[in-house]
Amino acid sequence: MRFFISDAIASEGTLSQGSPYSIAVMLLTFIIIFYFMILRPQQKRAKEHKNLMNSISKGNEVLTNGGLVGYVTKIDETGYITIALNTTTEVIIKRDFITAILPKGTIKAL
Repeated sequence: MRFFISDAIASEGTLSQGSPYSIAVMLLTFIIIFYFMILRPQQKRAKEHKNLMNSISKGNEVLTNGGLVGYVTKIDETGYITIALNTTTEVIIKRDFITAILPKGTIKAL
């Protein structure tokens, strides 16, 4: 039955403890990695998206999260934008759902 119990556990019950600071150093290392790999890029994307929202103006060609492409015809003070998809169809969406401002002439190229 000895092969089921490792020698470290089967010893007299004394496990060697490392430095008390090793856990703190490891925790600090994980926090730094978490910040640089997850939080910082997310904050950068949020800042870029906020700048995009502030730069929208009437006449811009925009792409929405749903894949709609159109011209901005009206910007409301409450955060809604009216987009003309063609000459007869207009859609009202929230400003937050704009993904990108497209270069002029993109709609005609489609």
